[in-house]
Order: sequence, then structure tokens, then C-alpha cells
Amino acid sequence: MASTDAAAVRADVAIIGAGLSGSCIARQLSAYELDIVLLDKECDVSMGVSRANSGIVHGGFHHNLKYLKSRLEIRGNLMYDRLQRELDFPFKRCGILVAALNDEEMKYIDHLYTQGVENGAIGIEMCSRERMFELEPKLNPDCVGGLHAPGGGVLEPYRFVFSVVESAQKNGVEVVTNFEVVHAERAGERYRIHAADGRQVEARYVVNAAGLFADRVSEIFGAEEFQIIPRKGEYFLLDRATEAAPQRVLFPVPTKVSKGMLVIPTVEGTVLIGPTAQEIEDKEDVSTNADQLNLILDQARKMVPKVSQTDVITAFSGLRPALADGDFYIDISAKAPNFIQVAGIQSPGLTAAPAIGEYVKDLVKKAGCSLVEKADWDPYVSKLPRIRDLGPYEADNLVNANPAYGNVVCRCEEISEAEIVEAIRRGHTTLDGIKYFTRAGMGRCQGGFCSYKIIKLLIRETGMSYKDIQKCGAGSELLRDAL
Repeated sequence: MASTDAAAVRADVAIIGAGLSGSCIARQLSAYELDIVLLDKECDVSMGVSRANSGIVHGGFHHNLKYLKSRLEIRGNLMYDRLQRELDFPFKRCGILVAALNDEEMKYIDHLYTQGVENGAIGIEMCSRERMFELEPKLNPDCVGGLHAPGGGVLEPYRFVFSVVESAQKNGVEVVTNFEVVHAERAGERYRIHAADGRQVEARYVVNAAGLFADRVSEIFGAEEFQIIPRKGEYFLLDRATEAAPQRVLFPVPTKVSKGMLVIPTVEGTVLIGPTAQEIEDKEDVSTNADQLNLILDQARKMVPKVSQTDVITAFSGLRPALADGDFYIDISAKAPNFIQVAGIQSPGLTAAPAIGEYVKDLVKKAGCSLVEKADWDPYVSKLPRIRDLGPYEADNLVNANPAYGNVVCRCEEISEAEIVEAIRRGHTTLDGIKYFTRAGMGRCQGGFCSYKIIKLLIRETGMSYKDIQKCGAGSELLRDAL
């Protein structure tokens, strides 16, 4: 997955940030005769903002079309069915419900419905109380009605990014990780970009998709001044056996600052509840707070009373890179030549990501980059068999062909040795990288039973010492102090 070659890299386009936006931009541009390099400061792709995403493909009714984010959300939503066929990532159009618990909230439901119709949201529907319980029997009995957006859905965000990047690499994009941009200067018609470890990249065009650090990157390139405001969202993950699992994504009626606490049936069978929305200053603070987590439980129970703390298997938080006006900032810089800003990509950034790729491709062309289509561009990635998805006869055939599929390493998520080995061979050589690629360690025991086995496979496949095994990048070595 990653290149860490110390030699300088020359490219037509350098994209800073290998999350949802950056990866989709890289794949879109990979369809043209360009040398493209995708840079990220983390040890693997999708390890920044994107890995703590709620995984919702939004339904197109929360925001007015005057916002760029709303227009890209509508377009992006429509692209996911084709992308799933091409890229083989977990995705399901389960639909979205917004539940009103009183008559006052129903007035706002009317606003959301009207806005959704104006936006062209797929199949949007105002629902009576009876219709809401027909669609979701587990709702709070106090529900008086709501909104149904059948075009909404869920996907696995990190797996989506991995697949998008794999496709981009297949079509010539070079990925360079552990590349923290600390300096840049203009050298003729090119930028020379310097990493903290001394590596350099030269590029004619630069795309700033650096998420939480897009303001810092803009400053480094002498471009626009703006401030990214980290907005922390905390979540609980519930076991797949929970009785609270709904059939559709459940939203409360939103407030001025947040879409509220959600109950989300993840595409792989667990349930996510949250997030909170708290503006903070520290862009590295992904701690969790007991008071905030209790708030999540209380709010989630208002929609689904069966939500139980005993079903919780982990808590985590993520940071959203917000701008003061709440919209996306995607434009050609007016101060730095051939520099494209892609900043403030908070919700609905995942939904919009494929459309952001298209939008930025057009901006790169507008900035003067010649785009000549590749005759041999291939949008498909090879499908990876997953033993948990197969029936007994298919599984038996797969195990006969490769016995490693018969060795289940992660019992909670039914992940085989063969799947973990494939993740390692594709460049995911940390425990988190393997977890996000395969789901090993995401189940009830949160890696308690399988981490040791995964470490042994990492040592066997890579030749690393046990002291080199990392959770997620330098400084996260798990066994460095072991005897």
C-alpha cells in the first residue's frame, strides 16, 4: 500500500492527505495521463479523520442547495452503487429515518421534507406514526411521525478508502506515507515539498486535502489563511447481538449545531451510537469522556429504548475538520499558483467524497493542467474472498484451494489467516491497518484473542522483530519494552 523510498519523487500532481477526499481525488485523476503522488503523514491511508467516520451515506435533505456540501452530497450519493461494483467495499442502502417525538419536532420534519424534495433526494417520504413503526418497530413509542429517505445508507469508510487507493495505485498513483509536510517553496513551475524526515516531492500542481491540518498546509504554501476548528464526536459501538439494532439509520430531529445522536446499523452488523459535537482546540485529542458517553446513551435511548450499556464493546472518538461557516471550501487558491484547496470536509464528507473527486478534477483542469484520458484505465479492483460471507459449499472449495482460509484467527468477526495475510501483502503492516482492512479485532473481545495471532503472522510475513510491531505508526510499538 505504501512507499517510503527516500529518493525525491517528481509528479504532475501531489495530493496531500490520503483520507476520503484525497483518495477519491487521486483515483479520479488516475484516469488521465498524469504522474500523481498521494502523500499522508500517517503510517497508512485512512488513518486520520476518515477512520472515525460514522459511515453514513446521507440522504440529501439536511442542507440547502446554496451550500456546496449539499450539492456534492446529492451527486456523491448517486455514485456509490457503481463504485461498489467497481471497488468491492461493504455498502448497503438501508435507508434513513428522522424520528419526531412531539408535534413541535414534526414542524421541522416538514421543513426537512420540503428541502429534500427541492434537493432531489431519492424517494423522500413524510411518514405518519404508523408508517414509522412499520419501517422501524424498535422506535420509542412516543414517536409521532418522521421522515424516510430510502436513498441513504451505510458503508465501511476505511475499507472504502483502502479500495479507492488500491484502484488509484493500480492506475499509476504513487502513495507515500509517513510524509508530514513541514515546508514548501516554489522552484520555477514546480513546488518542492519537504517532509519532516527530509524526503522531498516536486509537483506542478498541489491539492490540499489535509483534513484537520489543511489550515497549516495552506500556510506552508503561502496560500489563504483560515482556521480549521476540530469538532470532537464520541461514539459507542454495540455488539452485533444487541436487541437495539435497527433496520435503518435513525436520526433525531437536528439542532442548530448537530444532526444529533444517531443509532446506526453498521454495514457489517454492529451498531454505532453517537456522535457528540464538541468544539476543541487540540487536533490530536481523541480521548473519550464518561459524561459525554453517558449523554450518548441517554439520547440514543430516546429513540430506541432497548439501547443497553451491557451491549457496549468499545468507545472511541473522532475529530471533524470544521470551518466557521460550516461549508466545504474547495477552490483554486487566489494566492498560491496551481494550488487547490479542499478544506472543511466534515459531514457529509463521506457521501460527497466521490463527487469531490470529480469537482477537484475540474478545478485542476481549470488551473491549467492538461487532462488526456488513459486508454487503458481500469476502474475495477480484484475481489477479496471473505470466509464469513460464504455458504458451506463455497467455503469448502475455498479452503481446499487455500487451507489458510480454514484457520479462523479472529473468532468474533470470523476473519481467516488468508485474509490477514492478504492485508499484510497489500502493505497494511500495523495492527490498526490490518483491523481496518479485515475487521480482525473489531468484535466483542476487541482483539483480546486474536492480536497475538496477528502479531505472529506479521512477523512471519514481513520478517519484522516482535519489538517492531506497531499499533498505528511510529511510537505505538506494542512490545518494545518486552524482555
